[in-house]
Amino acid sequence: MASDWRDGDLEAADRALAAYAEKLTLSPGAMGEADVVELRRAGFGDVAIHDLIQVTAYFNYINRVADGVDVELEPEMPPRPSR
Repeated sequence: MASDWRDGDLEAADRALAAYAEKLTLSPGAMGEADVVELRRAGFGDVAIHDLIQVTAYFNYINRVADGVDVELEPEMPPRPSR
């Protein structure tokens, strides 16, 4: 699961959360009401959806800051792709 959440033995709610976070990360302009409906079907309420969006957005933000200033990766992290 370290390289792809789809490989993990996740509950349906966790799969919905991961799919939403991935789409928000990779295609934020493609997000729509249908994405929120899927989270609601999986049992998430307004506060949980808000928290998911905030955490996903924060990690995307802080990773871009770290990449922008070329922060050195932790030793256990896989190397960055060649530039």
